[in-house]
Amino acid sequence: MTALERAIAHPAPVPGIGTRSPVDGLERRSVGFVDVLAQSVSAVAPSAAATTIPLLVAVVAGGATLWSLAVAMLIALAVATTVNQFTRRIAATGSLYTYVTRGLGTGAGFVAGTATLIGYGFIAMFSLAGAGYYLSILVGRVWPGATSPLFAIVCIGLMALVVLVVIVRGIRLSTRLTLLIETVSVGIILVLVVTLLVATGPGIDWSAFDVGGSTPATFAVGSVLALTAFVGFESSATLGVEAKRPFAAVPRAIVWTVIASGTLFLVASYSQIVGFSALGLDLVGSGSPVNDLATAYGVEWMGLLLDLSIATSFLACGIASTTALARVLFAMGREGVVPPLVGSAHPRFRTPWVAAAIAVPVVAGVPIAAIALGSGLWETMETLIVVAAAGYITAYGLVCVAAPVFLRRIGELTAAVAVRSITAAALLGVGLVVYLSVEFAGERWIGAAVFVLLLGAGSVLSMLRRRRHPWLLDTVGVYDVPVASDVLGGGAGDAPGGGPG
Repeated sequence: MTALERAIAHPAPVPGIGTRSPVDGLERRSVGFVDVLAQSVSAVAPSAAATTIPLLVAVVAGGATLWSLAVAMLIALAVATTVNQFTRRIAATGSLYTYVTRGLGTGAGFVAGTATLIGYGFIAMFSLAGAGYYLSILVGRVWPGATSPLFAIVCIGLMALVVLVVIVRGIRLSTRLTLLIETVSVGIILVLVVTLLVATGPGIDWSAFDVGGSTPATFAVGSVLALTAFVGFESSATLGVEAKRPFAAVPRAIVWTVIASGTLFLVASYSQIVGFSALGLDLVGSGSPVNDLATAYGVEWMGLLLDLSIATSFLACGIASTTALARVLFAMGREGVVPPLVGSAHPRFRTPWVAAAIAVPVVAGVPIAAIALGSGLWETMETLIVVAAAGYITAYGLVCVAAPVFLRRIGELTAAVAVRSITAAALLGVGLVVYLSVEFAGERWIGAAVFVLLLGAGSVLSMLRRRRHPWLLDTVGVYDVPVASDVLGGGAGDAPGGGPG
């Protein structure tokens, strides 16, 4: 027997290795890169965003729509590479919440945790409402007059049930179903894009890049709105515990999602702008741009496919966003920030089923309540996206501040990372202030007010809980650690369990 064979057969004891991870219960090291990538891609919902965000941005930014999207893509890429300073070192279900806690401490961590829950939760609400909106359009095409507020409420309720079942049944079912939906949906969008570009003739229509009519303020707000097209790209970080190679798969998934989605957004937006321009019309004047363009360019049959693909893309986004939301709640349950029961995992499916069972009714209940109170679906979506965007931007800004502090503490900070993260944090901070100021002065002030109230209430409640339970200082920021079964000789370790380290 060689020395290597003896070492494998009778490994030397490794002290300090516990038998259980702090996030024990989830199916550790079980999903591959495709599943990890699917989580980020589905949370972004590129096909749904490519057909809805250009109009929202154009209403504010005017001729600077493409430039706003380009700036948003660069900011998202800067945030993505900053987030990856953590994903290469920490495997956690808490995502941005955990990263900020490890960098800036529990106070900032609670604010980031609240903002992250707001972001994931309200984008999931927006997605279910969006799916209901486009299903209503689809059904209205086939059976005019058949749609009603009750129809939308029933659709959202049924889709919420699907979301809950998929999340509880297992992460691979969730990621593969959403990836299939997004792949088909993006394919349909690309067919329309090619149709428009061929119909409008060869060459580049430079008028699409004309910033006439835009001001610095509208450009800034347009860029923040455009950034909402990218939110969720980091959600694959919530699968850090379940990914087979988290320190490689998660960083790649995050960056690839931003680059691929940003490219699609720019191409889709350009095709919509030049498509309307060739007709002598304006994108802003359309209620449903892709449907109007499909009809105008003789491919009305594609409108049915587009409505169906956008609706399913929104559903995929709802599944992915609620998946991330449930895992952040799961981490908080394990830490004691919320009741420990929330940190329970399903014994068979190894998923955060209690957190999902709490999250899904709330995610579905808010848009259903808004519709029942008389709000239109599109108006509801506009309000929900304001809350979600502010939550994400707050969490992104905090993680950009936390990264250089964390890296300096462990002696791995470089000048390039410091400049990039601080610049991104400054841009996000300024953008958030301008964005909220404009929204408070506009018709969607309710969304801005809801965000401020929820962020303040969540942060205060977290602080009070920490004051009543000082031991939270030692438990908040939990992440996965090696256990005895992961290493040779680990079984002889003298530690009863892993800790956050």
